[in-house]
Amino acid sequence: MSGVTDLSKLIKSMTPKLNKGAYVFTTLKNANDIDRNVIICEFKEAEGTTLILEQNKADNLNLKYDYIASWITLTIHSSLDAVGLTAKFSNELAKYNISCNVVAAFYHDHIFVNQKDAEKAMKVLQNLASSQQN
Repeated sequence: MSGVTDLSKLIKSMTPKLNKGAYVFTTLKNANDIDRNVIICEFKEAEGTTLILEQNKADNLNLKYDYIASWITLTIHSSLDAVGLTAKFSNELAKYNISCNVVAAFYHDHIFVNQKDAEKAMKVLQNLASSQQN
């Protein structure tokens, strides 16, 4: 059940997938009244609870947000012990002036990029993966 730790294999096989939809980050002092079924990710910080959810669901709940993102999943099962994957793809995206917000879950890494950069980010990630094929 453990994931891949070899950086070269992770890059070669990361196979980015662009998920459909628009996603937003919002923060609330108290998220207890939000149905957990609409939340993609939740992280508690001292200042409040950050939620990531679909834009239309945030709109329906009248939640405030500034940033509309696209969600890319790296479909390889990366280990939480893997070293260098985030640095490798985030540095590559930075070369093209693409900001990324990363969530590492048990099976996959998830990258949220500005919606306007989604297609460009996919190309950058695909090119990075294919550059490791040689």
